[in-house]
Amino acid sequence: MILDKRIPLSYWFKIIRFDMFIMGLFSSFVFILSLYLKQLTIPFSIVAFLGTAISLLLSFKLSQSYDRWWEARKIWGSIANDSRSFVIQLKNFTNGADPELVKRMGFRQMGWCYVLGNDLRELDSLEVAKEFVSTEELKVLKTSQNRALTLLDFHNRDLLELHKSGSINDYQQIQIDNTIVRLCASMGKSERIKNTCFPKTYRMTLHLFVYIFLISLSLSLTDLHIFVEIPLLMAISLPFFLLEKIAITIQDPFENRPTDTPITSIARTIEINLKQLLGEKEIPEKLISDTYYIL
Repeated sequence: MILDKRIPLSYWFKIIRFDMFIMGLFSSFVFILSLYLKQLTIPFSIVAFLGTAISLLLSFKLSQSYDRWWEARKIWGSIANDSRSFVIQLKNFTNGADPELVKRMGFRQMGWCYVLGNDLRELDSLEVAKEFVSTEELKVLKTSQNRALTLLDFHNRDLLELHKSGSINDYQQIQIDNTIVRLCASMGKSERIKNTCFPKTYRMTLHLFVYIFLISLSLSLTDLHIFVEIPLLMAISLPFFLLEKIAITIQDPFENRPTDTPITSIARTIEINLKQLLGEKEIPEKLISDTYYIL
């Protein structure tokens, strides 16, 4: 997630450098061509109308992309709330009857947050699970196709054990089970965002129309001197390319990029909160970024 800090110019340049290079070459080509073809020009009124239409399309694209990013952030906010509720319910309902099992489930929930986050980003989730689950459970995770789901299944197994031992009653079991169901639903929502691509046809069409607009603009500025036309065209191109690239990057919030939803930071906050609830002595520090973004 981009933080409220100074964003280096290198970041902006990196995401639009190719498009700006193409436009610089093309505008130079158009200017040279206009020296030989005096009629090579387009009325500026047509270009202005096209630019207005492209601006509306960009605005819609940016809004839709932000909705996907914000939905992901709300989902992980729900995960944080349900994780805390899960451990609080376990502690209060068992009333100290089986502290070791409660601790095991609490640590497993911490691991679940990290495992889900790494799976969404297609990173190694086994490595982060080692600190929070038992050796037996780790062996099962190695062969699992959906490790986060497997950890929730372990929760249900232990919940059944608590109920059979009489540590919790029927009503309490239902309440904790509902929390696990909400965690599973949040996992499914995250997977839906991850596995549902923003329509490529819309993205490619918008990209094409941006280029058509900028090409038309270069044809309408041929009367200007080259040292005026090219910098002016590049300056006008800049916001169009930046808005388009920002929309593309935030539409996929689980790609391990600066614009991601900060799921690792959220998972660390959950770990801190749950360890405090469980009375652990060693509490990790909150993640603090020394750059302009946090993951």
